[in-house]
Amino acid sequence: MREFVTAAMKNDFKEGQGKVVEIKGKKIALFLHEGKFYAIDNACKHMGGPLGEGELENENIVCPWHGWKFSIKTGVSPVNPTVKVEIYNVKIEDNEIKIEV
Repeated sequence: MREFVTAAMKNDFKEGQGKVVEIKGKKIALFLHEGKFYAIDNACKHMGGPLGEGELENENIVCPWHGWKFSIKTGVSPVNPTVKVEIYNVKIEDNEIKIEV
């Protein structure tokens, strides 16, 4: 059963920043973009690169290993829409960022 789990504190993030968090054995990349938090699977579909360590280009995270891109809003690659990483629901309670896993 999926549940919301505290992943990080809201005041630990700056606009455009990403971090990797681990919840229930899953590595999840968490981003603050345009005032909203987004969570996606940390592993790039290409070769497993750490998406949470990549750079944001608008709403797309760029994998630091080979440059693959994925939307942090939908998980879909803008280059190849058949390739997608998992996205997670995020909610804020007080200062806590919670991710549904």
